[in-house]
Amino acid sequence: MDLLNTLVDKGLRRELPTREEALAVLATSDDDLLDVVAAAGKVRRHWFGRRVKLNYLVNLKSGLCPEDCSYCSQRLGSKADILKYTWLKPDEASQAAAAGLAGGAKRVCLVASGRGPTDRDVDRVSETIRAIKEQNEDVEVCACLGLLSGGQAERLREAGADAYNHNLNTSEGTYGDITTTHTYADRVDTVQKAHAAGLSACSGLIAGMGESDEDLVDVVFSLRELDPDSVPVNFLIPFEGTPLAKEWNLTPQRCLRILAMVRFVCPDVEVRIAGGREVHLRTTQPLALNLANSIFLGDYLTSEGQAGKADLEMIADAGFEVEGADQVTLPEHRAAAAGGGCGSHGSAGHGSVCGSHEGADGCGSHAGADGCGTGAGGCGAASAAANEPRPDLVAVRRRGAGTDLAPNA
Repeated sequence: MDLLNTLVDKGLRRELPTREEALAVLATSDDDLLDVVAAAGKVRRHWFGRRVKLNYLVNLKSGLCPEDCSYCSQRLGSKADILKYTWLKPDEASQAAAAGLAGGAKRVCLVASGRGPTDRDVDRVSETIRAIKEQNEDVEVCACLGLLSGGQAERLREAGADAYNHNLNTSEGTYGDITTTHTYADRVDTVQKAHAAGLSACSGLIAGMGESDEDLVDVVFSLRELDPDSVPVNFLIPFEGTPLAKEWNLTPQRCLRILAMVRFVCPDVEVRIAGGREVHLRTTQPLALNLANSIFLGDYLTSEGQAGKADLEMIADAGFEVEGADQVTLPEHRAAAAGGGCGSHGSAGHGSVCGSHEGADGCGSHAGADGCGTGAGGCGAASAAANEPRPDLVAVRRRGAGTDLAPNA
């Protein structure tokens, strides 16, 4: 297929596809799906080999968020029966993180619900970061705390944070339909603050909220322009008790096409499969590893994921290997430009290439993400048949952080 040959060539050169080419990937038929996966897989393997980076979420504070993000189980007015608790103590958070690190994770993502942190919250999270790094010197720590105020990113960096996550979630044109208590511009500003402070920026999207193909391409092109180090792709988890509970738009094939499009637009960045992969990709998850080079291990924020042991077996059975703590995630040219994984990468080839670190993808009510009941999916105006609702696959997290039960890692 000429389209795929063109996209592979561009991906190997880190050249931005046209919008028409990106839309054409989303419009490919199921008959062509394996060809699409194989083509995007060439780009993924060129920049990342067969390594899979593992990330682990710790939900520092769950529920009771004043924001009204429609996708989120922690939102204002949510009737979802999720865990609700206030801030974990630093030693509790460190203990929770240890479970994920023991399972092979090299990055810990610290997430807290809310509009954004107060200065006292930043102090609290800084103590947690130091506690985790005292026990695990080589671990990467990403914070996801919502909208940042002036100076807060710098303080997190001084405390030892490596990255900051704040997802764009959807296109600028449709953002107001999803959230009214803050703006798309607010999100962009926070990603830029993280960059400016020398933090590795992590920012992604949620598919499956009723958006069109054009919306998906818009947000991915915006991400490439913002140049985060990591792009998490979430698939909407339609939690009962949230406004998007009936949005079952995704098929496994649709999810694979979305991941392929993201890889072609952001060829040399860390693309992470985040919330909703178990619900929407289901038995095609191993195929998705040919497109993304990063996943979350075990559970998410408010939902339960695949068992950590099953994640590791899936990676091995698919012919991939877990990325070690001593391995650099980014391709050499990006790692050098990032100064070890932080800051802007405009000098790396095409200045607007999407960044490739992971950051904290599923960030509570902020990132739209993973465990927040958001995931990807969005068929919007796509021609793919709507997915059959599978509420049986949505399990509210009842273990790990905030409980007395062992985590699933």
